[in-house]
Amino acid sequence: MAMARGSSGPAYPERFYAAAAYAGFGGSSNSSSTGAISKFRNDVALLLYALYQQATVGPCNIPKPRAWNPVENSKWMSWHGLGNMSSAEAMRLFVKILEEEDPAWYSKVPEFTVEPIVDVEMHKPKVEPATQSAIPNGNSFPEPKTISPENGSVLETQDKDVVMEGLGSISIYDQWIAPSISGQRPKPRYVHGAAVVQDKMYVFGGNHNGRYLNDLQVLDLKSLTWSKIEAKAQTGSPESPTVVPVTPCAGHSLITWGNKILSIAGHAKDLSETITVKEFDPQTCMWSNLKTYGKPPISRGGQSVTLVGTTLVMFGGEDAKRSLLNDLHILDLETMTWDDIDAIGTPPSPRSDHAAACHAERYLLIFGGGSHATCFNDLHVLDLQTMEWSRPKQQGVTPGPRAGHAGVTVGENWFIVGGGNNMNGVSETLVLNMSTLTWSVVTTVQGRMPLASEGLSVVLSTYNGEDFLVSFGGYNGRYSNEVHVLKPSLKADLQSKMIEGPVSDCTVALLPTTNARRDVEPEIEAAQDGKIREIVMDNGDAKPMSIRSVETSERLVATLKAEKEELEAMLNKEQLQTLQLKQELTEAESRNAELTKELQSIRGQLAAEQSRCFKLEVDVAELRQKLQTMETLQKEVELLQRQKAASEQAALSAKQRQGSGGVWGWLAGSPPEKSDS
Repeated sequence: MAMARGSSGPAYPERFYAAAAYAGFGGSSNSSSTGAISKFRNDVALLLYALYQQATVGPCNIPKPRAWNPVENSKWMSWHGLGNMSSAEAMRLFVKILEEEDPAWYSKVPEFTVEPIVDVEMHKPKVEPATQSAIPNGNSFPEPKTISPENGSVLETQDKDVVMEGLGSISIYDQWIAPSISGQRPKPRYVHGAAVVQDKMYVFGGNHNGRYLNDLQVLDLKSLTWSKIEAKAQTGSPESPTVVPVTPCAGHSLITWGNKILSIAGHAKDLSETITVKEFDPQTCMWSNLKTYGKPPISRGGQSVTLVGTTLVMFGGEDAKRSLLNDLHILDLETMTWDDIDAIGTPPSPRSDHAAACHAERYLLIFGGGSHATCFNDLHVLDLQTMEWSRPKQQGVTPGPRAGHAGVTVGENWFIVGGGNNMNGVSETLVLNMSTLTWSVVTTVQGRMPLASEGLSVVLSTYNGEDFLVSFGGYNGRYSNEVHVLKPSLKADLQSKMIEGPVSDCTVALLPTTNARRDVEPEIEAAQDGKIREIVMDNGDAKPMSIRSVETSERLVATLKAEKEELEAMLNKEQLQTLQLKQELTEAESRNAELTKELQSIRGQLAAEQSRCFKLEVDVAELRQKLQTMETLQKEVELLQRQKAASEQAALSAKQRQGSGGVWGWLAGSPPEKSDS
């Protein structure tokens, strides 16, 4: 099927007219709306009518009908509201809406179908009977035709080729294409999991309208056909297993491990305290819980899980209490043992819904993500050998903040798709060269397409030796169940070369030169001695490079080697300084421990002295009280002594007066005392 340039998806000529025939369109506008209303709700019928008119006639240029005719007035308003929408886009939306209303409509299409033939003079399609070509499955498709309009572009109606050839029918590079998909589509969703096993994309779980899903859908990437697997979960011991329904979940991670699929973490209605690891076997269609050892991480969703060799590296996420995390855990898939990692350096801030990738089996890259109020666009690198975090300097375009995006690696190139920034969906698809840390924009989608969504999934599929990115689902105000495919022009067979040691801020390398069509794309083949030998063209012929090219390449290689040696010297110097600082830190910690012990001893002595001082103060207070009592007694004694002295003096004076009373009495003129005799 030919792709409509500038539109968000392929043209749907055959499927459109088949859908129109099924929905009751195909005649005049009056009869078409009557047939549609008999099958669908009024609002859907009006929209289908408007899209049909836009696809077959073009923009609405007829005058508005009188207000007293509400049916015709509503039809005119629906058609007029489409503006200058292209006919290809109107066809695509017509088929899409019909599939949402009745997913099985295509199996109910009458045997007689029609195909559009472009009228070059009038620049609008005509409707004529189509010739039938038998296909073994019983369906019939029109023979492919090529029609050359006046502008010289070629419109190929090859719906049959898309179904038969799958991804092989896509020839445009670096553009998202919505291929024709057969089978019943899965329920729209986001924050689901997706993984590829043997040319099949498995989609499990997700969130739809706030409800967690537990279905397992499969897209055959060869035939582009959806199917559903009735999977069950197996619990209990292997000797006496119990089959139960699969637990619905969202925000989990699906990882391909051999011919099986692992599901790690995720939110569920009845969430356990720690992370569970489940395994799906496509042969038996059974889920089973895997027993792990060590200390498992706490349960969470929105984390990143990256396969590195035979280990899974998990970072961040959001726990059941909505607390954001930035912890790091590693699961050894050979021993199924969890290991809690304490990396050095500054880790990324707590976040969820970020993207992670592994480069050169050594470096873990973390990009973007969000907190409860902020989205990030930072890039962090973890050296999995030294377990050290770093913030490298990035080159190229500056990516905008986003969360809920999806990432997939093709060789040394990391593609970032979708996401949101708390205001709208992110429309550009980015690629990061992980060797040079250079960002560039691959393509940009228009409008509120599912590719500008949060919680979508992107997987990598290889078909006939070529790589394809396949996206599914997402949410940008509306849940999606659409599939889009991008054929990247960047090759995956280039050797990934990243300078050993922590990522440097001045890492510089070259990007391969590519173009959209890849008419002539050279690939540089490097020998073991580091010299560039020859250039291989797309047609397979090997031609010797020119002397100038060889000299330029050798200079570039020499420059890169010199920079590498300089960076290694800087790295060795920094490592030596780090070692010295670690030793000084150890000594300082030892001195600190001794001083802490002395301080604690002094504090104990001080406490004892304080206690003794308190007792002495109590004794002093008691003595002072006694002293005050003694002073009062002393004053009373002195008073008594004075009183006694006064009494004695008075008595003495009285005696003296008695002894000298006759003489002194005569002198005083007092008569003598009379005697009793």
